[in-house]
Parts: sequence; C-alpha cells; structure tokens
Amino acid sequence: MNKNNKIRKSLRFSFLDGLFVSCMVGMTTDYITPYALALKATNSQIGVLSAAPNLFSSLAQLKSPDVTEKFKSRKKIINLFVFLHTLMGIPIILTPYLCKWQPVAFLIIFVTLFTSLNAFTIPAWSSLMADHLPFKSRGRYFGWRNKTLGIVTISSAFLAGLILHLFKTNILKGFLIIFSAAFICRFVSWYFLTRMYEPAFKVKKEDYFNFLDFIKRLRQSNFAKFVLFISALVFCVNIASPFFSVFMLRDLKFNYLTYTILVTTVSIAQIFTFDRWGRHADRTGNLKVIKFTSFFIASLPFWWVINQRPAYLVFAQLVSGFAWAGFNLCATNFIYDAATPEKRTRCIAYFNVCIGLATCLGALLGGYLVNILPRFGGYRLLSLFILSSALRFLAIFIFSGKIKEVRPIEAISSRDLFYSVVGIKPILGANRSPGELLKEED
Repeated sequence: MNKNNKIRKSLRFSFLDGLFVSCMVGMTTDYITPYALALKATNSQIGVLSAAPNLFSSLAQLKSPDVTEKFKSRKKIINLFVFLHTLMGIPIILTPYLCKWQPVAFLIIFVTLFTSLNAFTIPAWSSLMADHLPFKSRGRYFGWRNKTLGIVTISSAFLAGLILHLFKTNILKGFLIIFSAAFICRFVSWYFLTRMYEPAFKVKKEDYFNFLDFIKRLRQSNFAKFVLFISALVFCVNIASPFFSVFMLRDLKFNYLTYTILVTTVSIAQIFTFDRWGRHADRTGNLKVIKFTSFFIASLPFWWVINQRPAYLVFAQLVSGFAWAGFNLCATNFIYDAATPEKRTRCIAYFNVCIGLATCLGALLGGYLVNILPRFGGYRLLSLFILSSALRFLAIFIFSGKIKEVRPIEAISSRDLFYSVVGIKPILGANRSPGELLKEED
C-alpha cells in the first residue's frame, strides 16, 4: 500500500475515532460542572474545577514534545496516553460512592488527571493530522469534520440531558449512566486511534527550542504575538466561562432539560457554520476570521445581562456557536500554517501551555471575584459577566493588530465576510463543497 492510500485509510480511522470521542465529549464536557453541583460544590470549588485541569494540562504539554521526540513516534504517545485517559474515567464515575468524604475535592483531582492525560496527546495528534493534510484543504477538511462530529456531540449531549431529566429524583444515578456510556465510547475511540498510520517522524537538533526561548521571542515572533493575543482573550473569557452553568442551574433554577437545550444550541450553531468558516478561511485567511469573530466573543456575556429568559438565551447561544466555530477552527489552522512540520509538535504544545495557563488563571480570578463583586440585577454573576466582556474588548484592541497573516489571501471586508458566511452575499468559490474543490486540486 502506497503512502497516499495509507493516509486516506488513516484519515478514515481518525474520523471513526472522532465519532466516538465526540460521544464522550457530548456526555461529559457540559455535565462535569452540574455533576459537581450535584455533589454540593461551592462557587470557589467550581472555579478550581475549571482552573486545576487546565493548569496541569498545560504543565503536561510542556513535556509532551520532549517525550514524543524521545520515543521518536507520535503514534506511541497517542496510544499510550489515550488509554490511560480512558481508564481515568472509572474513578470519576465512582466518585460519589467511593469518596463520600470531600467528594468534590476528589472529583477535582480525578478530572485534573483525566484532562491532563488527554492533553498530553494533543500536540502529537495535531502534528500527525497536519502531516496528513495539505494546507490548501485543511480549512475545508476540518470544517467538514467538525461539522459532522458536532452532530454526534450535540446528539449525545441531548441524550445525556434527557437521561438526567428522567433521573432528576435520583440525579447521581443519571450521572452514573451517562459517564459510563462516555467511558465505553472513549475506549472504542482509542481502538481506532491504534489503527492510524504515522509518516516518518524526523527530529533535528536545530529545530529544538524550549519554552523559555519561545517566551523570549514574544516581541519579534509573529507566532508568539498570536499566542499572546489568544491567551489574553482566553484569560478574559474564563473569568466568566465556568460560571454560566452555575448561573443557569443554581441562580436561574433552570431544569436539566432547559440547561441541555441551551448548551446544545451552541453546538447546533457550530454544525451549520464550521464548514462555511473553513472554506472562507482557506480563501480569506485564518487571521481575518479570528479577528472578526473575536468581537462577537467579546460581546457574549452582555447578552446574558440583558435578558435571562430561556427563549432569548437560545438566540444568544446561537450567536455564541457562530462565533466560536470560526474562532476555534481558524486558531488551530493558523498554527498549522505558521509552524513548519519539524517544529509543529513543539509549537502546538507551547500554544496549548499558554492557553491552559490563561484558562486556569482566568477561572481562579473569576472564582475569587464572584464572591466579592456587587450584585447587578440581583446576581453577582452578572457583574462578573460584565467585567469579563469589558476585558475581552480590551484584549482585542491591545493585541490583535500586532499579528500578520502567514500566507497569501484574498482581501475582503468584515461586512462582506459576514454576509458570505451567513449566505447573503457569497464569495465566488467559497461556498462550494469540499469535494468539488478537492477535485479541482487533483
């Protein structure tokens, strides 16, 4: 079997892995905080629950490139640590039954280990996937992939919410069911990861640079400036982000069905926009999309301040999904474009280290501020949301103008980009399917 056939087969296994890992994500990501609330977690503990996993995930990724280079195989790292990540699902499931003394503290420990083991694989997996795909089609491919897997995520998340709603009188049993299903899905995804093909992985001494070298280049390196901007925005986002679930379930007293509808609305919006953002980014540049969507992201907490009715918040969540789909997709693809294959694993790791640290510090600050800020509209969390939104805008104005696109692009105004993505005024060629465009390349 030649290399191209191996890569096509490997992409198929990667997609199957994605299907099952998306099931796991749908049943866990938006339900860890409700799980902690069911175990009587405080606001400060919710902040730590968000901060600790991101802190230790960042520290883990600092060593990920070194270990990958020592093993001389990204696939070995992926297979080993995803398997360990899978096993860590067991103590999370059993926390209420084995850790009746301080269950929230143990949950934080288990979730931190669970997240860190998975994070350790991200640089290696991202580097491997970038080697499988030419840069001209990455936006389209990942847009299509994220859209398809998003359908799986939202379906599993809605199913999880429905189960919790049915078991609302015995909520811990409901969590036992959904987390057990997530554990099984992750095990299946691990099996498909073991079937992936790895092209030759070469390491040269001249490509090595440590995290301190990376930090020293913040003023000169375009990539380092990009990381600084994304990290600053993520820090401001996470001042408020961990507490939206608390606001819905504890302050607004939404039931689990309403909560599920609101959190899955974000995924629905992403499903309909991932591939559109990807095709547009291939033509107009990832940086253009990042800067454009960042203004929407900065405004999101204000939407929650204006009105707290579920019907209105559904619309706010649609805007959130629209913005985050473009931002997350293009932030990842910008790294793929900016980093050479030899340095890509290390660049991805250091990017994730900075993002993890920013997430951790933002969540810790939010957990502290939520207890001392004055009430707005009857809720302290609304004051936190206003502060987070204002700081997001400040981060955009300070850092975003210092970054440059790294490849040739088509010029387009922000207004025309918006019109084209929503389908009002299409850009020529940007709305064709990935299959049509890939045929042209062939």
